[in-house]
Amino acid sequence: MAASDRSTAGSTAGPAAGSTAGPAAGSTAGPAAGSTAGPAAGSTAAPDRSAVLDGSSGFDPWDPAFVADPYPAFAELRARGRVHYYEPSDQWIVPHHADVSALLRDRRLGRTYRHRFSHEEFGRTAPPPEHEPFHTLNDHGMLDLEPPDHTRIRRLVSKAFTPRTVERLRPYVRGLADDLVSRLVAAGGGDLLTDVAEPLPVAVIAEMLGIPESDRAPLRPWSAQICGMYELNPSEETAAQAVRASLDFSEYLRALIAARREEPGDDLVSGLIAAHDEDDDRLTEQEMISTCVLLLNAGHEATVNATANGWLALFRNPDQLAALRADHSLVPYAVEELMRYDTPLQLFERWVLDEIEIDGTTIPRGAEIAMLFGSANHDPAVFADPGRLDVTRRDNPHISFSAGVHYCIGAPLARIELAASMTALLERAPTLRLAAEPERRPNFVMRGLADLRVEL
Repeated sequence: MAASDRSTAGSTAGPAAGSTAGPAAGSTAGPAAGSTAGPAAGSTAAPDRSAVLDGSSGFDPWDPAFVADPYPAFAELRARGRVHYYEPSDQWIVPHHADVSALLRDRRLGRTYRHRFSHEEFGRTAPPPEHEPFHTLNDHGMLDLEPPDHTRIRRLVSKAFTPRTVERLRPYVRGLADDLVSRLVAAGGGDLLTDVAEPLPVAVIAEMLGIPESDRAPLRPWSAQICGMYELNPSEETAAQAVRASLDFSEYLRALIAARREEPGDDLVSGLIAAHDEDDDRLTEQEMISTCVLLLNAGHEATVNATANGWLALFRNPDQLAALRADHSLVPYAVEELMRYDTPLQLFERWVLDEIEIDGTTIPRGAEIAMLFGSANHDPAVFADPGRLDVTRRDNPHISFSAGVHYCIGAPLARIELAASMTALLERAPTLRLAAEPERRPNFVMRGLADLRVEL
């Protein structure tokens, strides 16, 4: 079970991996929101043993060898079928692109179930009370809400992410990328992760939120500690760190909101305050805080990991790096291909709100679906020669930014950031090379590196 789901279920199981939609996927059928339907079947219904994954599948999110390269195991999962029950996380794993894409749009599934069921009705237990600060922060963010609350909050936040607004940020993003890369070049190299990949998106989203530069140092650590809860089976130590970070981040944002209420600025926090104070569909203060934290976390985690994973892939595929260096017009295609080739968010979860069927297997209400984004992005039914990095690939319907109502609201900005840093590195560091074999973080869900040492 996933970190986000721990906030509604209280389970200690880890997040799921991926999902393969079946014949009924995409339907909007099922009881209306607010239903008082009875107990869920999910955790009490015994799955068909033929659908249960065994050790020979190679799928083991806690195995360092699997985390280092999960793609061969994903191929095995796809070959074995469209849906698999994974006992260690009590989830149904879906590995095929068509099914994942359909399930992301299927309104019989949800990021939460609390808009329709109590914990007891859904066959789940409440989260531990000592984790309450994390759950309060997480539960009020739009990523873990369903309509109508999700619709209301997303409508207000989307005003800051219109194409025109995001496009106006392009010169700022490019200037920041040039500055960061120039410093790296002047030093003769360094850690591409901490010198370029991390500071760029953190600075951009902090600038959008109106967080002063002097206050930004704790943002990345707070984010990392909170996001630790999104991994499989987070430990009590991880939970304690997430709780502390949730309290500290929330306290900071309450003070920032109070300051912006006294002196509004041209920033997103001031805009959210105006929505809170004036709009008929106003935000609560907790929703404002949770929205700011979500925007910061989601606004940089994937970009950081896509940058580092992407450059490592380019270093390991020198022919593709050479093609990029020879033709910078390939950068937009390279950005999409690198998001597909080594997917920064490997899985996404949904609760089954109304029974569905996938390839003849019935998945009951109360179960959890785990959609394997990384596997879907390597599905040969959709991508020609998916194991090959191809920066010229044109037909690239990857799902790294999700789909449906929870499609990444910041995707256009992420693309601008990734293209800006890549272009700056190609132009200003044309001889950049790997200086040492990087260390990969042990996380499966949020796939990234611990460092990426480079030299000129």
